[in-house]
Amino acid sequence: MKRRQFFKVSGVGSITSVLSGHFSMTFLGCSQSEDATFYVGTYTRGESEGIYRCTMNPVSGAIQLKDVTRGVDNPSFLAVDQNQRYLYAVNETSRFEGNPSGALSAFRIDRRTGSLELINQQPSHGTDPCHLIVDQSNRFALVANYSSGSASVFPIGQNGELGDSTDVVQHQGKSIHPRRQQGPHAHCITLDASNRFAFVADLGLDKIMIYRFNDTSGKLIPHVEPWCPIKAGAGPRHFAFHPDGETAYVINELDSTLTVFAYDATNGMLKEMQTLSTLPEGFTGENSCAEVQVAPSGRFVYGSNRGHDSIVVFAVDPNTGYLSFVQHQSTLGRTPRHFTIDPTGRFLLAANQDSDTIVVFGVDSESGILTPTGFQIEVPVPVCLQFVT
Repeated sequence: MKRRQFFKVSGVGSITSVLSGHFSMTFLGCSQSEDATFYVGTYTRGESEGIYRCTMNPVSGAIQLKDVTRGVDNPSFLAVDQNQRYLYAVNETSRFEGNPSGALSAFRIDRRTGSLELINQQPSHGTDPCHLIVDQSNRFALVANYSSGSASVFPIGQNGELGDSTDVVQHQGKSIHPRRQQGPHAHCITLDASNRFAFVADLGLDKIMIYRFNDTSGKLIPHVEPWCPIKAGAGPRHFAFHPDGETAYVINELDSTLTVFAYDATNGMLKEMQTLSTLPEGFTGENSCAEVQVAPSGRFVYGSNRGHDSIVVFAVDPNTGYLSFVQHQSTLGRTPRHFTIDPTGRFLLAANQDSDTIVVFGVDSESGILTPTGFQIEVPVPVCLQFVT
């Protein structure tokens, strides 16, 4: 039985509706009925001061701003380790300690209060790092450096500290956009479920770079087919796997599309299946895409539009993996650079970068449709949301 068929037969698609009746996920520092914790990465310009800690009521979706961790520059994108003990942030800058590089910051999470304590920082060995993940062995952090078009790997110590890089791979080339694609721009790095293959969406090259990842040495080794091409001028930005491990999605920033791939997990290979517009028919304004995420149930895929300022919703065919359009929902703010779905799948939180708001939407477990809850908070320049479970 294929994994996609298993998801359908075993009723994984109904997880969200089950959880909506009884909240069974235990969040950081709280019981089943208490508030969940999430962190907000920002650009520290204007009024923004760092990483903001917020809470969400898991029943109503009401959110509150609690405090802020100061002291690091542009902690834009965030990730947590597999044990939810440490939080890592890229410092999206072009210089660090006088050298042409961005940085990474490691924080210890206080399991009782949710507050953050800085452990250490490392140069990212590339400029303007914009995305990172922690591998499934909890031994390495992998980083995409946007402006330099490179990816780097960092060991994680027993106390959550970051060591110096174990590997840096530099991309080469360009594509057709006269301004945005005159060189490589690594925008996202993702590992598959096996922890064996790493995928780097390079906006500047119109390629998904593919590496074999050695989780003992921390090395990125070019795959036998080192990349999967994307349509010229598309500008691949973020990459996400379906929970069944057989399908992957790339949201393309420059041409406002979403591409669906079949994934061969044995060989680490991608094959394009489908590409859809993220915009409504007839839209003529400027737009660029940002984030893509799959619902925990695997039944829906969501993407963000900056310009149209919306979340597009697609339904997943459980037999074929193909997508069909469901909805465009306004984010009730400007420039949704990032959004996240809470671990239960009941709420989607949109980070509106240019209106300084985080807005909560309810997720219908059967249709995937988003509905405003009426809850929102003000956070300066929110660019990434990270729950801790």
